[in-house]
Amino acid sequence: MRSKWKGPFIKQKLYLKKNKIIIFRNIEIVPAFVGFCFYVYNGKSFVNITVNEKMIGHKFGEFCFTKSKLYYGSKN
Repeated sequence: MRSKWKGPFIKQKLYLKKNKIIIFRNIEIVPAFVGFCFYVYNGKSFVNITVNEKMIGHKFGEFCFTKSKLYYGSKN
């Protein structure tokens, strides 16, 4: 948890790969990111996340799940 007096953690350099904006999971979402699409790596693949107003103040990792749900038996 980062202290509030330090402000949000924002990486100054954005990584571009094949015209995709790659961003880390530990970066906090600020109002300047609203409306943009980012790709976040979940350990297996890149997940497309579009930022809206409700996401401000959270981190990108909260919206990029690393584990899938496991279902036992048949799913009806």
